[in-house]
Amino acid sequence: MALTTLEVRNAPPGRYADGNGLYLLVRSGSSRSWVLRTQVDGRRQDLGLGSARAVTLAQARTAAAEMRRRLKAGEEARLPEAEEVESAPTVPTFREAAAACHEAMKKGWRNRRHQDSWIASLENHIYPRLGSVPVDEVNATMVRDAIAPIWMTIPETARRILQRIGTVLDFAHISGWCPHEASLRTVPKGLPRQPQVESHFAAMPYEEVPTLVAQLSEPPHSAGRDALLFTILNAVRSGETRLATWPEIDLDAAVWSIPAHRMKMRKAHVVPLSKQSVALLRRRWALRAHDEGLVFSTHGLRPLSDMTMTKVMRDLGSKEVTMHGFRSSFTDWAAERTDFAKEVVDKALAQKLVDRVEAAYRRTDFFERRRELMSRWAAFLCGSRACDH
Repeated sequence: MALTTLEVRNAPPGRYADGNGLYLLVRSGSSRSWVLRTQVDGRRQDLGLGSARAVTLAQARTAAAEMRRRLKAGEEARLPEAEEVESAPTVPTFREAAAACHEAMKKGWRNRRHQDSWIASLENHIYPRLGSVPVDEVNATMVRDAIAPIWMTIPETARRILQRIGTVLDFAHISGWCPHEASLRTVPKGLPRQPQVESHFAAMPYEEVPTLVAQLSEPPHSAGRDALLFTILNAVRSGETRLATWPEIDLDAAVWSIPAHRMKMRKAHVVPLSKQSVALLRRRWALRAHDEGLVFSTHGLRPLSDMTMTKVMRDLGSKEVTMHGFRSSFTDWAAERTDFAKEVVDKALAQKLVDRVEAAYRRTDFFERRRELMSRWAAFLCGSRACDH
């Protein structure tokens, strides 16, 4: 009975006949070769036709037929020339395919840390089991077994890694290394159900934020303390503060224009600055190294790190709170202490609207309403103080 492509790929160790003297010889999961059993000068011989990784079933049949013809004609027993039997591309291992996939994709990633963690997660958790397996042999069962040890212990990471494995297999298919698309949809069904845990950035209750702001407003001033205070006052992301430059800021108009390439949603964002924010900026303007530099930097050239701002919080006793959590504090305050519409608050946070229809029709940026909102937020944080000394 003739072999099928699926049998060629999945047959366990042994010898399998395809017919007319052609056999598939499987020594292990990764060692598969074609052999033609024939008679040469009255003696039985097994003639190798190449690896089943490089020669497909159809190509092996063609090569066997050609060799039988040559032997019958008394010609030299040799494999057909390359132009007679087109070799299939060599199939890389999963590790090699992942490296090629990573190299192709990383050009579109802005975050260097993400580039490094993407491949490192596979190195640490997947390569020990799948790294040396030819990528066209990787199936859902193998993936399940590889990811099972971390599925419950580091569930979020495990889900990310599962997605990355799927990306590698898709890349392998489009590169011609895997004849069929691999589906990993069934993998989670073969694993324990992960607990549903709500993940939020640790936030300070909004009632406590004015106390922290009072501490930050007192000398000694530093780039880190000023950056943290400015971030809280404007409910922006820490990266938007750390990379702010003087040309983005119009102190007279009290406006900060953040270009699209620095925003998470890749849309330019205009921040109305409260009088407290302007006072802080005027003090830093007097300390600037030059007019084009970074606002929150000792010499205007090198941006602060996230850890610098986090350390300021830790030194002031806020051990668990995250930088991003202050945006949640602002949201809670706006919801409980003001009557501003949610869309105004969302616009102040430069958040993407989930409803596409709503996003398409809402053209306004609520600038004047946002100016009032941010002024009230600053007044809540600073009270009668100027938030800057």
